[in-house]
Amino acid sequence: MGTDITLEIRRFKEIRDDHNFTQAEFADLLGIKNSTADIERGRTKLSGKLVAELLRQFGVNPLWLFGESSQKYLSVNKGDVSPKVVTVNSGEQENIVLVNQKAAAGYPQNVQDVGWYQQLPAFDIPLPEYRNATYRGFQVEGDSMMPNLLPGEWVLGKAVPSIGEVSNSKIYVAVLYDSVLVKKIQKLDDPYKILLVSINEEYAPLEVLINDIQELWQINSKLTFSVDATSETGLLRQLQQSMDELKSEFKTFKQ
Repeated sequence: MGTDITLEIRRFKEIRDDHNFTQAEFADLLGIKNSTADIERGRTKLSGKLVAELLRQFGVNPLWLFGESSQKYLSVNKGDVSPKVVTVNSGEQENIVLVNQKAAAGYPQNVQDVGWYQQLPAFDIPLPEYRNATYRGFQVEGDSMMPNLLPGEWVLGKAVPSIGEVSNSKIYVAVLYDSVLVKKIQKLDDPYKILLVSINEEYAPLEVLINDIQELWQINSKLTFSVDATSETGLLRQLQQSMDELKSEFKTFKQ
């Protein structure tokens, strides 16, 4: 029994081929059970939800999909990762909101809720390095960025307006739709994806869609409250003490 393959089905398969996905991989990305085999055989029609997912994740032009346009992709992803809310103090000057580990769990869902930010502590740093830009503080959770960043430390991030300004050598706070992650970023050949990389090699890199990033903050400083009391002078004192002890033991041995 033959089934006519419509234009939209052929173009659906073309998108999969463009990105080198298997039928199972493509289905998983689009929220389809098992694989895209039935769609590509013409047994299942493309739903509106599926067309919307193709647009959201890959920028596929719905008009192209149905043969109404020659433009395959739309520039729906401008890479805008700028802050969704900016807070100010009583003097109408921007301040730095602090997002601790507990607050970070709800941050992705409240990223545009002005009232939610008002519940968080905020402060100002009267230094030139923190002027003419928007900053936000985040508390580090987990050990994926050790040894550079320790669990519980605070990092201060400068707002990144566009994904195009990302540098592979910097560390960022990436606010996704379901989590807040502190990672290095590696750009990929696929313009719709990036790689989030941990410094701790025990953690595998995480590939994410750029469209799934709500905000990016480039880390340029950190706050730590677990400073080791051992200073350079203290270390020299300890070394001198060890040498004296060795000399004393050597004299005892000679006697």
